[in-house]
Amino acid sequence: MARKRTEIKSMRPDVPVYPIGVAARLLNVHPRTLRIYEAEGLISPAHVGSRRMFSDHDIQWITCLRTLIHEEGISIPGLKKLLGFAPCWEIAGCPPDVFEQCGARVDRAAPRTLHPVGDEVAAREAKKVDQEKRKAGVQKKKRSSSG
Repeated sequence: MARKRTEIKSMRPDVPVYPIGVAARLLNVHPRTLRIYEAEGLISPAHVGSRRMFSDHDIQWITCLRTLIHEEGISIPGLKKLLGFAPCWEIAGCPPDVFEQCGARVDRAAPRTLHPVGDEVAAREAKKVDQEKRKAGVQKKKRSSSG
């Protein structure tokens, strides 16, 4: 009698539950690939002792990374540089309804709003202003496309 294959999901997608071997199998990559992404600063899995643990959000982010690298042809150094200028959903071209629901969003971009260099508080405020501007732009796009 054949067993029914069930989908295993963690209770919370942000909790790291997959060791590197399992994560690599889920992504159909070699564990070394994940170590390279970590060394390059593209991912930062949780460390429990000496073990790397990945969450569902990490798996989703790595899937997006691999799409950008292999389908869009962006090199790892190029992707690192791009992530410094724009959030992941702008680079990948995700529609607003997708990136609003995405738990794996990555926004390492420097704030676009002017602020004094070296002032961490001003940088955080500038980043907040940028996010509000993006949100307002998304709202405007939704209204114009639905009307």
